[in-house]
Amino acid sequence: MEINHSDTRQVSFHGEGSKLFGIYIVNLLLMLFTFGLYYPWAKAAVLRYIYQETEFEGSRFAFHGTGKEMFKGFIKAVGIFLVIYAILILAVWSQNNVILSLGMLTFYAAILLLIPVAIHGALKYRMSRTSWRGIHFGYRGELKEFVQEFVIGGLLTIATLGIYSFWFTVKLRKYIFGHLRFGNIGFAYNGDGTEYFKLHVKGYFLSLITLGVYFFWYVKDLFAFFIDNLEMNQEGNVLKFRSTATAGGYFKLIAGNLLIIIFTLGLAAPWATVRTINFIFSNIVIEGALDTDKIQQTEMDYRDATGEDISDMIDIGLI
Repeated sequence: MEINHSDTRQVSFHGEGSKLFGIYIVNLLLMLFTFGLYYPWAKAAVLRYIYQETEFEGSRFAFHGTGKEMFKGFIKAVGIFLVIYAILILAVWSQNNVILSLGMLTFYAAILLLIPVAIHGALKYRMSRTSWRGIHFGYRGELKEFVQEFVIGGLLTIATLGIYSFWFTVKLRKYIFGHLRFGNIGFAYNGDGTEYFKLHVKGYFLSLITLGVYFFWYVKDLFAFFIDNLEMNQEGNVLKFRSTATAGGYFKLIAGNLLIIIFTLGLAAPWATVRTINFIFSNIVIEGALDTDKIQQTEMDYRDATGEDISDMIDIGLI
């Protein structure tokens, strides 16, 4: 039986900027030749590389999504957006104030509903297509529940002029991580909205007072708040996540990436990406005993990438 008795463990990344740059160049050329239609295959190629260079306990992760799956989702996503914008355009062309108002209301309501649908679909697809030692991740959230959570939270955020957004963000994280699985391992997020609000208020005003100097402590604290409240549960055995990031480390990362991108006119973006991934994984420690032999496959296969592509179109990053 393979039982790791070590108290701490980390995920490591072995990717290289030069190899990622090569993938980017090939992707760019093929996207130019296909007028952008190659994008789903381009994204799949980048994800496959990043996942296969990510290691945990001596084994690499794998991304099983394909360009074909993402292309099907891409076509569906384009169709959805065409319908939504067609409604708005027709309402404008009508030159009728009532129809225009209804058209705009329909447009914004559709966009608001699309965001949780995109997040939900992207999570189901990305998790299902991610594995480690042949064991797949999974997302068991219910679309109706998630949309309800999102719409209520979104309306409360609007009604409070953005103040509720801090509690809203934490509530979404709790729902998402509470429904994530890795085989028979569950996840949880234990953040508190009030603490998150205080963290932002403190970070904002101290950054303002110090003319931006405190910003690096601010982002360090935000990273720690996200990581330190994460945990995994394996049959009652809890494993905690802990951040080791420092303000100095963030300064080196951000300043270095800015210099790399500015002085190469963006050509060295792959190296900046590799530096960022390395920084994230090297500053996350997982504490607790883990029995890798007891991890069992439990998740269903899911191949609809529509949510993944919609999230790209409205620029939503996965939590």
